[in-house]
Amino acid sequence: MKKVLVTGATGFLGTHLCKRLKKEGHQVYISNTKIANLSKVENLNIYNDIKFDYIFHLAAVTKAGDYCLKYKGDQWLSNQTINTNILKYWKDFQPQAKMVCMGTSCSYAPDIFMTEENYLLGEPDKGLYTYAMTKRMLLVGLRSLSEQYGLEWLYFIPSTLYGPNFELDDNHFIFDFIRNCYNAKYNNDDFVIWGDGEQRRELIYIDDAVDAMLALLGEKNEVFNLGSGQDNSINEFAMMVCQAYDYDSNMIKRDLTKYVGVREKKIDTVKIDKHLYPKKLVNTHIEQGIMRAVTYFKKEIIKNG
Repeated sequence: MKKVLVTGATGFLGTHLCKRLKKEGHQVYISNTKIANLSKVENLNIYNDIKFDYIFHLAAVTKAGDYCLKYKGDQWLSNQTINTNILKYWKDFQPQAKMVCMGTSCSYAPDIFMTEENYLLGEPDKGLYTYAMTKRMLLVGLRSLSEQYGLEWLYFIPSTLYGPNFELDDNHFIFDFIRNCYNAKYNNDDFVIWGDGEQRRELIYIDDAVDAMLALLGEKNEVFNLGSGQDNSINEFAMMVCQAYDYDSNMIKRDLTKYVGVREKKIDTVKIDKHLYPKKLVNTHIEQGIMRAVTYFKKEIIKNG
């Protein structure tokens, strides 16, 4: 049994991770906006008497779409504060713990091969620049503290996570599609996707991501891409959601005036595949995962009236 602190514990990844850790018999302690809020490092003092084996730092201020363009200054200050505070707490009070942090595939420059060695090279896309750079700085912080104080860490760079139990207002594109297609089918709203739909993205099912993270906890001071290795066009994802609802995909409309980000984003998974072998990284087929997410959303809508 391990003692584990999880920041961002009530978020999408945090909820699934905490559930899995508890199921495996570990003692789980959380940090969120109400408990041990990372806005001030002293808020974590409630855990000073506990010696953690792992700290999973998942907390971040982020939203998809144009949020990063509108609130880039606030986002920088919030995320730099959060990251600095958890790193300082780690160094000062929990140096025996292994710090496990989440990056973002948005930190990769759009014109570069997305392998771990290239993570800090080039310029991230302007639409997510602030968020992307705070995640890069988090990795720099991990490495710097490790080199100076001998601390151990892991850093995962996920593609877009999806699956059930997501927050109903989550505006990452796949959840937007699930919500918008529901409204199109049952409320006669328009199902609109941004751009021509030919931009390509990669998803990884939430349980597959958690499986991989926990399987690699024995590694130290490593960066791992965490993706499915399979990308699809936005149009293809939209059609999968339509199939899950039995909705005519020919009814989809496209808004060519909206910001769509980079045209293609797929991370290289050679390193993580090698470290996981003979285990597989992807165990959930994309259509199966989308159906589970759609089923969850429909149940939540009915439950909430």
